[in-house]
Amino acid sequence: MNISILDLVIIIAYLVGITAIGVFAGYKKQATSKEYFLAGKSLGWFTIGSAMFASNISTIHLVGLAAAGSSIGLVMGNFEWMASFCLIALALFFAPFYFRSGISTLPEFLERRYSPTARTFLAAIAIFGALLIHIGISLFAGAKLFEAFLGIPVIWSILIISAVTVIYTVLGGLKAVVVTETIQTFLLLGGAVLLTVLGILYLPEVKVHSYAEFKAQLEPNQLSMIHSIFDAKGHLNPYSWLAILLGYPVLGIWYWCSDQTIVQRVLGSRSEKDGQNGALFAGFLKILPLFLMVLPGVIASVLIKNGAMSLTSLDDGTPDYNNTLPSMINLLIPVGLKGFLTAGLLAALMSTIASALNSCATLISVDIVKRINPDLGDAKEVKIGRISTGVIMVLAMAWSTQGGQFGTIFEAINKIPMIFAPAVTTVLVLGVFWKRGNNKAALTTFAIGCFLGLVYFIMDMKSVGALFLDKPAAGFGGLVTDPVQGLGIPFMLAGPILCVFCIVTYVVVSLLSPPPPAEQLENACWGSPLKALTEGKITGLSDPRVIALLLFAVLCVLYLFLR
Repeated sequence: MNISILDLVIIIAYLVGITAIGVFAGYKKQATSKEYFLAGKSLGWFTIGSAMFASNISTIHLVGLAAAGSSIGLVMGNFEWMASFCLIALALFFAPFYFRSGISTLPEFLERRYSPTARTFLAAIAIFGALLIHIGISLFAGAKLFEAFLGIPVIWSILIISAVTVIYTVLGGLKAVVVTETIQTFLLLGGAVLLTVLGILYLPEVKVHSYAEFKAQLEPNQLSMIHSIFDAKGHLNPYSWLAILLGYPVLGIWYWCSDQTIVQRVLGSRSEKDGQNGALFAGFLKILPLFLMVLPGVIASVLIKNGAMSLTSLDDGTPDYNNTLPSMINLLIPVGLKGFLTAGLLAALMSTIASALNSCATLISVDIVKRINPDLGDAKEVKIGRISTGVIMVLAMAWSTQGGQFGTIFEAINKIPMIFAPAVTTVLVLGVFWKRGNNKAALTTFAIGCFLGLVYFIMDMKSVGALFLDKPAAGFGGLVTDPVQGLGIPFMLAGPILCVFCIVTYVVVSLLSPPPPAEQLENACWGSPLKALTEGKITGLSDPRVIALLLFAVLCVLYLFLR
């Protein structure tokens, strides 16, 4: 065991405490569906922004961004900063429709824009994504953490984490999830600041006393946010500026603007303005992970290079970068503080899992069961939501054992959504900004786009690709991704290629079939981005358009300094 009794007591106390807070904050024996699924529409901008950030920043990010920083560099911070641009889009273009429609789920919005079948498609995709990514891979990340610190086998770690999270999520609903997320945001950021500072202070121990000496220890471009299209070997760079510019919006619009796990916090806002400003506040918070989660991984690479810490190896002999963060904590964090930091990591993990579970419960109850039985009462609707939570968790636990198929954990959470993100992004964006888009186009795009995405995903799995090769090389990345034994198309460029197929499908089918009726477009389609930006007078500094402009300017300045 790599952790002291004191740290272990702190971790257990945290788990018990956060469970009690969650149950106390949200549990009502006779809770209405609005209270259970949308926190009674009572959330303010600060709570919304904090909860969105905590829902997103899981142990996946803490473990995965450190692993990516160590193996690749600061360029992985683009996944955080590009999210801020998508949150601007959510606040200005999508949130107004969501709030004015009075919807409880994102699939419900698609029903208003397209049809009940489109609603079913998106509900199924959202549940599928939550199960695979938000819960399944999060459990795998937490299990890796527990294994590194406590020597607990992966399966037992998964069981412990699952049990604690399910208790307050099932009993307390969205209110419990959001209250615990707000607390966990501060614990999470505090732990990240501590690790970053201690990592910088430790550098003199390995004879690194200046920025120039630090940079000299790193690989070329490890401190650069912008990489060239091709690498030194002439292969497509997986995280080039082109791949990020084209690939991230495909993922980001799906995740930040249409995924129930994230947008449910906006749907629970007490006003349209709170929902918009909450999303923008989350956008400001997303600037921090580059400095607090990716940078520690870059520091760790220097410590590894100089022998201060080491990583275990995978079966193919390559370093297991997913152990970067646990190894760094074991090296730098003293007894007592390690317990608090581990509690912060668990906080991040539990936040994401709880959010996804509550969203799945909402989708199953509201978008599936309620539609089959419209006369279903509130009590039964909440009961079904609670049962659904347990079932989804069991399925996610089974999937979580496959987390090692995708290289780093962070790569996994961005690769899996390529199955459905191109189709969802196409249907949502063109549906909101093009009045000619119709239901037949949406359904065809969902069917073809998700089929092509699934084929790509399966063919690019390491275990599947190995079946087609006589001898896979060490570090083989998949039949599509690998530049030597595959096609050499990075997953961040696979997304835009799939999206092109989806856009062509949507446009062609729309033009070859009748336009949607005018009443279907009311409160569901801007027709032009300018209409969203110019609607109503600017009300002052708290106007979402003013705050969005400030966030945009901050991001542009940061990119100029760290390019």
